Amino acid sequence: MMTYKGFIGTVEYDDEARVFSGEVINTRTVITFQGTSVDEVENEFHASVDDYLDWCKEDGIEPEKPYSGKFNVRLTPLFHSQVAVAAKKMDMSLNSFVEKSLKDELSAMQLTY
Repeated sequence: MMTYKGFIGTVEYDDEARVFSGEVINTRTVITFQGTSVDEVENEFHASVDDYLDWCKEDGIEPEKPYSGKFNVRLTPLFHSQVAVAAKKMDMSLNSFVEKSLKDELSAMQLTY
């Protein structure tokens, strides 16, 4: 993964085309890039993000921020109740409980940022 100005890019290698293709993964806006070397794909990632930000500025729109920190989770009523009770037993808010659970899962997957 690569980061630039708060945007996170991932890259895959296509061995048939002999090209690295990437995309920004922490925004709903589709931002892609590619290159034939590590340096080129990194430069193209930066250029694609800069192009997106320039385009937004020219059109007078606010660039989509890479996630606001808020998201809604839909649960069955029974599971919602079980999670809320577990949080209470741990003397935590539901939000803190969910955040801790997600952090623990990311840590187990070695995906902490």
